[in-house]
Amino acid sequence: MLRDINGLKGLTIHATDGELGEVDDFCFDDQTWNLRYLVVRTGGWLSGRKVLISTAALKREPDLRARALPVLLTREQVRNSPDIDTDKTVTRLHELELHKHYAWPLYWGEGFYAGSMSGGTLFPESPEAEERAGTTQDREPPPETHLQSTRAVTGYRLHAADGTIGHVENFIIDDARWAIRYLVADTGNWLPGRKVLVSPHWIESVDWETSEVYVDLTRLAIEASPEYDPSQPVSEDYESALYDHYGRPKLEKAAERDAAATRTGRR
Repeated sequence: MLRDINGLKGLTIHATDGELGEVDDFCFDDQTWNLRYLVVRTGGWLSGRKVLISTAALKREPDLRARALPVLLTREQVRNSPDIDTDKTVTRLHELELHKHYAWPLYWGEGFYAGSMSGGTLFPESPEAEERAGTTQDREPPPETHLQSTRAVTGYRLHAADGTIGHVENFIIDDARWAIRYLVADTGNWLPGRKVLVSPHWIESVDWETSEVYVDLTRLAIEASPEYDPSQPVSEDYESALYDHYGRPKLEKAAERDAAATRTGRR
């Protein structure tokens, strides 16, 4: 289901033996736009420490009525996890420590919108599974860091091919794939009161140093795009109208194309 990411902040994370804390932020891979970790602010039981929980550990989709999100972890596992400062850059070496501690599968090398909850062994039970998990976890991580915080990217300036269109205000995510489906742009004084959706597939580049996002759409095309109503969920009909308006391939085709480009090194 497609959800406003702000609606997931504050959800209570439930381990198999009790509460862990609340969702404070999300970290995503800036190459694939897949959400990789929830930043969870623990309660008094862990002195309010912030911890990273992989989307691979999520038990099922969030229960918004109960404001809860269950994970396949114990409180003891989290208590003994590597202490990583989530307010600073999370490096691949930090990630490797986490994945070794929890026996989470490594994700780097996946393409656009690869399923976060598939592949790998969360809790090896057989010697064969232990051996496979060990081999995977011993693999050397790529040296560069590609994790970004949704909170940090909120406010980035958005540029069309022919001028500024506004800034990033929010994100729409797919909670089945745990991927960012759209950036929500506040168009400010250009189109007062109007917000538009921008797919990561339409992004040409991001300058992380200057906090700017460049998309290969024109201002005229964006101005004439189907109206987005933040008070309503993003429906399949709306998505179809949006992709048709821009003359872009539907999500599945775009994902297949980008995954192929990633595998062949063209992206």
